[in-house]
Amino acid sequence: MEEVEQISVFSENEPGKIERVTRILAEKGINIRAITIASSNSYGIIKILVNDPPKAYEALKERGLSVALIPVLAVEIEDKPGGLYKIAHILKKHNINVEDAYGFVIQSHSKTVFIMKVKDIGKTRLILARENIPLLTQKDLYEI
Repeated sequence: MEEVEQISVFSENEPGKIERVTRILAEKGINIRAITIASSNSYGIIKILVNDPPKAYEALKERGLSVALIPVLAVEIEDKPGGLYKIAHILKKHNINVEDAYGFVIQSHSKTVFIMKVKDIGKTRLILARENIPLLTQKDLYEI
């Protein structure tokens, strides 16, 4: 199965950083599907799902930004009470720690996407597949 890659931009926590990142991506015709920012004091990480991660990575790197391509899992979840619990329960049962995560709604009251970083993506992918949990590819994320 095709890996889902997240762009992670490490930056100082200062005005204009998001403008700079999004301008670079816009200039290269790269579409953003999801974005989240985590910060701690003077530094932060901007995590972005885009339609062309390698192109985004190169564009940001060329402009001198500290950027990484991070493999993540994209899990489709029902948008209803207990949807995320179902995934969390499976992960706990198999002693899988979620190191980083965020989500977004695709279709209200129907589908959401949960993006997660785990230590062993291959093992986690197999476990979720055995539990009939839909996993999305990079292409799936942009055809939604």
